[in-house]
Amino acid sequence: MNDDGEIGIAIFGTGFMAEAHSRAFLQLRSSRGTKGPTPHLAAVAGERGRASKLAARVGFDEVAEDWRSLIENDRVALFDNASSNYQHAQPTIAAAASGKHLFCEKPLAISAAEAYQMWCAAEEAGVIHMCGFNYRFVPAIRLARQIIRTDGIGHVFNVRCRYLASWALDQDIPLVWRLNASQAGYGALGDIGSHILDLARYLVGEVAAVSGATRTFLSQRSGNTVEVDDAATAVLEFDSGAIGSFEVSRVCPGHYNSLVIEVNGSAGSLLFDMDDLNVLQYASLKDGRHLSSAGFRKIRVTGDEHPFSDLRWPYGLDIGWGDTFLFEMDHLMRAVGGCGTIAPDGATFEDGYRVAEICDAIARSAQSSRREAVQMRALPTTPRLG
Repeated sequence: MNDDGEIGIAIFGTGFMAEAHSRAFLQLRSSRGTKGPTPHLAAVAGERGRASKLAARVGFDEVAEDWRSLIENDRVALFDNASSNYQHAQPTIAAAASGKHLFCEKPLAISAAEAYQMWCAAEEAGVIHMCGFNYRFVPAIRLARQIIRTDGIGHVFNVRCRYLASWALDQDIPLVWRLNASQAGYGALGDIGSHILDLARYLVGEVAAVSGATRTFLSQRSGNTVEVDDAATAVLEFDSGAIGSFEVSRVCPGHYNSLVIEVNGSAGSLLFDMDDLNVLQYASLKDGRHLSSAGFRKIRVTGDEHPFSDLRWPYGLDIGWGDTFLFEMDHLMRAVGGCGTIAPDGATFEDGYRVAEICDAIARSAQSSRREAVQMRALPTTPRLG
């Protein structure tokens, strides 16, 4: 943090996520509700032409030649890795060794082994670290967690989570990095599946075992063989005894970006549908109604009593998808400034690693046609920061 109470931020990447992060940091600078230090956009690195254009649009001080320039910059306190999956591990581990605080987009890495190395490096360096699971910062999701944690639906029995998209249906799409196994790790499983696996963990708890299947339906694109999955499905078994269903696909006509998660318990149910972003549906047996009449009621999560009200527009006005990044980056800035911690509401690198282990287990199960246990590794040494 500099003398003006600002945190110097460097972003590695120039694509969609770099744009989303930059906008959030800019909005946070002028937000009326932030209680953390002010972000300062110090430098950006990536493909030179795109980096220069992004810097001109949002006001970065410098355009760096590569990510190494970012971590050598003394004015940078936070290294934000918004680049492609295969470029997550090496730069982020190097930034940790240089004492930079860390933010890295999901999935944390292309494998659980890489994600584990990143988590260990961040803890060994004693820096703040956060993985970019922005759906934890949807007010309806945060309210759902509060209801579950205060016994609002009783003991959890069932979890259903799905994330469907359609962009990969176009067979004329070139073999972009998201369709390349060496660069993406997995297809739909790691790309959008990591989001709902993190939400399932955030709401219900750890996954103990999985039984999964994956499919590549469009195996040829522009003369190239596609090695990542188009779709994946799994049965999830939780440590708590709950069971769940998991479904992701990037080849579903009519679905642009459709995320739905439902949690059923002994005393009620919760349902969130991202197509209705500002609403949480809640059915409760605790209000005296007969079992057969306990239907869902809609809670519009836009009031002053609801999560993130200090950063939103006045009572009753809806948030948009981009606002989740504002809430996420505010959480990060507060932690970096010593005003809070990343966990439990933000996702740490440990959370990113644990999701990666679940993805790996689903992939193993798809290969073996057997139920696979999810194996979690502990840190090799006692961490210095929680």
